[in-house]
Amino acid sequence: MTARVSSSRLADCICLLRGGGDLATGVAWRLHRAGFIVVVTELRRPLTVRRSVSLSSAVTEGEAVVEGMIGRRCETVAEALEVAATGAVPVLVSPGLPAIDASVVVDARLAKRNIDTTPADAPFVIGLGPGFVAPDDCHAVIETQRGPRLGRVIHEGSAAPNTGIPGVTGGRGAERVLRADVAGPVHWRVAIGDQVTAGEAIGSVADQLVIAPFAGMVRGLILDGHPVSEGLKIGDIDPRIDVACDEISDKALAVGGGVLEAALWWWSNRP
Repeated sequence: MTARVSSSRLADCICLLRGGGDLATGVAWRLHRAGFIVVVTELRRPLTVRRSVSLSSAVTEGEAVVEGMIGRRCETVAEALEVAATGAVPVLVSPGLPAIDASVVVDARLAKRNIDTTPADAPFVIGLGPGFVAPDDCHAVIETQRGPRLGRVIHEGSAAPNTGIPGVTGGRGAERVLRADVAGPVHWRVAIGDQVTAGEAIGSVADQLVIAPFAGMVRGLILDGHPVSEGLKIGDIDPRIDVACDEISDKALAVGGGVLEAALWWWSNRP
């Protein structure tokens, strides 16, 4: 049976986010600050890299605090609703769509394809980035590619196609992203926030060393000990040494602003 909460007031409106990574957390932060009830779902073993600014860390740590927003791990829908009533954000371990009567569902898994989201998932459904076409797959798509359209709400059509190349930051693009050369468990010699030098061995996957491609700051690392597949993103090096690793990124806030705009537009125009 689906758990129901009255949505006659904005403060009773549940926004369900599928995914708790850094971009999803920027979305959650915007919605939470605006007064929506936010529920996040995550995998039992999250693949998040920027764990210091991601609600998904609550799955492994029990609790995650991101810029004052508290996320708490939950195992059941009833527990999630109890946590939401305290003002915290429940992080529900659920790979599928849970039985919650959400008014807004946001697919924030950033799979670059539509896995299983449909407009029937909620009265208003939002997809982040490429892989979604509005109104076929969802009611609105949010642009996630850096540039002048970042955060734009698209009610008809799709976001820019996935290029597979990260945006340039501090003069660095694709080389910022660390990927596993082989499959196996990952082990780190550094932590998020550490400064590294070019050519430094910062960890390993199986017996293969992970080398820092340039000098900079470690901005993200997948959870130590996590088994990974070949080619998976496992880390992020930022060439800027003064970047704050505990603040939601400008990109995540821009995408979150787009989701908030779309949700409020739907709220104002709902039947």
